[in-house]
Amino acid sequence: MNTVQKNVAVVVMLLIVCAISGCNLGGKDNTIADDVDLGPTIGSLANVLAPEPAPVEGYSIVGGLRNTGSAECPPQIRAYLKRYIQKQLASSGQPGSLDIDKYINSLETAVVLVEGIIPAIPSKNEYFDLKVTALPNTQTTSLEGGILYNTELKRPGSFGIATDVLADAEGPIFTDKISSVQADPKVGFVLGGGKVLNEYRIILALQESDFRIANAIRNRLNERFGVGTARAVLADRVEVMVPNYYKNRKQRFISMIQTMYLNQDVEATQKRIKTLVNELTDSEDKAKSEIALEAIGNQSLGYLNELLNSPDERIKLHAARCMLNLGSDAGLAALRQIAMDTSSPNRLEALEAIVVGAKRADSTSVARRLLRDKDFQVVLAAYNHLRELGDIAITQEFIGRNFYLEQIAQTELKVIYASRSGQPQIVLFGAPLECHSNIFIESENGDITLNTPPGDDRVTIMRKHPRRPGLVVHLNSSLNLGDIIKTLCEEPSGRQSQDRKGLGVTYAEVVALLKRMCDKGAIDAKFHTGELPKIDLNIKK
Repeated sequence: MNTVQKNVAVVVMLLIVCAISGCNLGGKDNTIADDVDLGPTIGSLANVLAPEPAPVEGYSIVGGLRNTGSAECPPQIRAYLKRYIQKQLASSGQPGSLDIDKYINSLETAVVLVEGIIPAIPSKNEYFDLKVTALPNTQTTSLEGGILYNTELKRPGSFGIATDVLADAEGPIFTDKISSVQADPKVGFVLGGGKVLNEYRIILALQESDFRIANAIRNRLNERFGVGTARAVLADRVEVMVPNYYKNRKQRFISMIQTMYLNQDVEATQKRIKTLVNELTDSEDKAKSEIALEAIGNQSLGYLNELLNSPDERIKLHAARCMLNLGSDAGLAALRQIAMDTSSPNRLEALEAIVVGAKRADSTSVARRLLRDKDFQVVLAAYNHLRELGDIAITQEFIGRNFYLEQIAQTELKVIYASRSGQPQIVLFGAPLECHSNIFIESENGDITLNTPPGDDRVTIMRKHPRRPGLVVHLNSSLNLGDIIKTLCEEPSGRQSQDRKGLGVTYAEVVALLKRMCDKGAIDAKFHTGELPKIDLNIKK
């Protein structure tokens, strides 16, 4: 395939995705109002085609169930699964090593429908949450404790059709056990279990076919964001890659493209900056003017600097953030002041601006200070930034090949936080956290018990064997909550129950148990949890 064919293929693929999911079509309505004296914007010359969140689905198998699965499976799905599993075994060098029909028929497996939403403008290897549902009219009673095996995900309704695989998926099933409404045991999630397989690009579709304008747009974008950002692939198509600096702010990057002026005449640029600064000061929609000034570049810095002393905190915030994104540290002090001001309603926005735009040493310094804040939402935001950087303030262990246990000593707040979307993680703020003695805590179903007699410094942890209910396994732990979690959730080290280093408790079970411990006062800490995955499966199916 030659270069032209490859370019055309990329455009066709993007248009297919847009047809599936809808496209963000940027035009005059999304740009700063055109003015004959200010010149045309890219948004006035081209529409932006960028994939919006796109639903995907596939059929697969959940294994590791406790005789709660089913042998029932529609013939068409069974035939597909047999072909897919055979292909997987062959690629791993183990063809014929499994009786697939026997495997599907086992009560330890269940055939499921897997659904998810690929994020907007997805990057290759980007992860997303999945919803997993047992097939209707089967004997499957529960997916709890199961593992979703490798799955290929395609656009909805394409089962059995030779269409492209857009993502793959696998991972442990998470069944919510702490919401006020009882969850359906035949429905679960795989947190961060979907993975995008392709890199998607933004397409600028010129309203009139003209290679001269396409080349001018390409040159303008490459000059502003770096060589290789844009390519003029056709007379009416410019292909754009999101720069690394904007990977986590893709919609902002699109807005910048739309508001960028095509020509860079010095006199016109000064007029544009003055006009946009006035709009930032006077208009309600200050973000639009901020983005347009950032799109212009460093020429805006001198004018923005004058706004840092504004008595209006919103003006100061927008100006300082714009300057930081343009590589100037002049706005850092203003943003730091807002982030540290406990009475400011703009603290989280200022912190986000710092962690995105400031140098690592500066952003880390601010985030570490805010770990000691009394507002947990501020503390959580600071933690998330430090976690992304792998900062030494956070100790991290991977538990049971299932979730991360993280502990932070620098916080004054004593909080247990558990995620329910994205990467599964339990975070102990104010570590080390210690349980009280004289406690007796049972899981809701009575399978797990924590018991400490008065004055004892050890916790006896008992769990009924998941497949042999008559067998109860005992392990001991210190009162340290981190040790208790590891004892509960680490995998067994041998076949004999006496040889266990952990009890193999699932992430969902330990999250529910931690909430129960907090509710019953077994530990002096508040319990917080993230929201469940928001998988709106009605998105433009």
